[in-house]
Amino acid sequence: MQQISNYDFTNKKALIRVDFNVPVNDQFEITDDTRIRAAIPTIKKVLKTGSAILMSHRGRPKGEHSDKLSLKHVVSHLSVLLGVKVILADDCIGEDAKNKAANLKSGEVLLLENLRFYKEEKKGDENFAKELASLADVYINDAFGTAHRAHASTTIIAKFFPNDKMFGYIIESEIKNIDKVVKDTKRPLTAIIGGSKVSSKITIIENLLTKVDNLIIGGGMAYTFVKANGGKIGSSMVELDKLDLVLNIYEIAEKNNVKLFLPIDNIIADKFDNDANTQSCDIDQIPDGWLGLDIGEKSTQNFINIINDSKTILWNGPVGVFEMSSFEKGTKKLAEAIAEATKKGVFSLIGGGDSVAAISKYNLTDKVSYISTGGGALLEYMEGKKLPGIEAILND
Repeated sequence: MQQISNYDFTNKKALIRVDFNVPVNDQFEITDDTRIRAAIPTIKKVLKTGSAILMSHRGRPKGEHSDKLSLKHVVSHLSVLLGVKVILADDCIGEDAKNKAANLKSGEVLLLENLRFYKEEKKGDENFAKELASLADVYINDAFGTAHRAHASTTIIAKFFPNDKMFGYIIESEIKNIDKVVKDTKRPLTAIIGGSKVSSKITIIENLLTKVDNLIIGGGMAYTFVKANGGKIGSSMVELDKLDLVLNIYEIAEKNNVKLFLPIDNIIADKFDNDANTQSCDIDQIPDGWLGLDIGEKSTQNFINIINDSKTILWNGPVGVFEMSSFEKGTKKLAEAIAEATKKGVFSLIGGGDSVAAISKYNLTDKVSYISTGGGALLEYMEGKKLPGIEAILND
């Protein structure tokens, strides 16, 4: 495996798998360019002496061409960020892509059209991967968010570059920072796991129970824990088929000497609405017809105390419906506490779309140690799974 920092790109064409799956508004203007900005250092490194051919997916076109999901909507913004006029190929394979790639000079950038306009991409088709590979001399995977998928452009393609494949700066950074949480941990390690459902986080919770000192459960999933313990949760979200699973989590936590923390109070509402009537109560005493939408003041302070006693923090998932101003207080206070702890030397890793959105909403992006660009990929890596896109580069 090569390293991007010391690889000689002189007069070479580098095929870079980026993640430009970015949202746009009705005028096709990019509304969040975080993923594009993250890829700029890798592209610029190549452009110093070589040329860059970029490939990405956008959305879920299901093998059909879609003007709405075309990567042409990214070209002008990318050109501005790079300070280089980006050339667009009207396809990712075929004559136009081949000709434009062949004529690419050092310092120039070619962006291929959406990979998922072909079903072969998600199928991991070898011939499709081979056609993509034929455009360049070297392959760089810098799309951590898709590293858990064995797609043609993220995994299969690597076999065509046995001696010239590497990670870009994003993936290098992701692995290094996630490993600080799961391998080279400074203790105590506290994980805050929020979100709506136990079922979507169960594997990571079970895996973390062998690694963390403290596990804080928040968000909608907390009510399944409360219900399993015999509490009254009113009309709060609950997964009744997961009650035994939750009780098992308690047993595993006890066996591994992990301290498991639930909210003790919460803010409840008479409907799921920002303008609903609200009140505070103990989390296991919610009246019928009311539902819990945020953690209460006692819980918030409890969790902040745990954060302040930690040396490493992983945050995945909000602890309330932070999108609504009436139910954002808990999530906001925890975000601020994590930022404050980071300032004092704690290592904080933020992962998962909603946690990242919360950190961004409260302008704390540069106040935490690391924000992961991967959702599913982050969770699977932390679960100890081998990610196909990572393994394809590591294995010669």
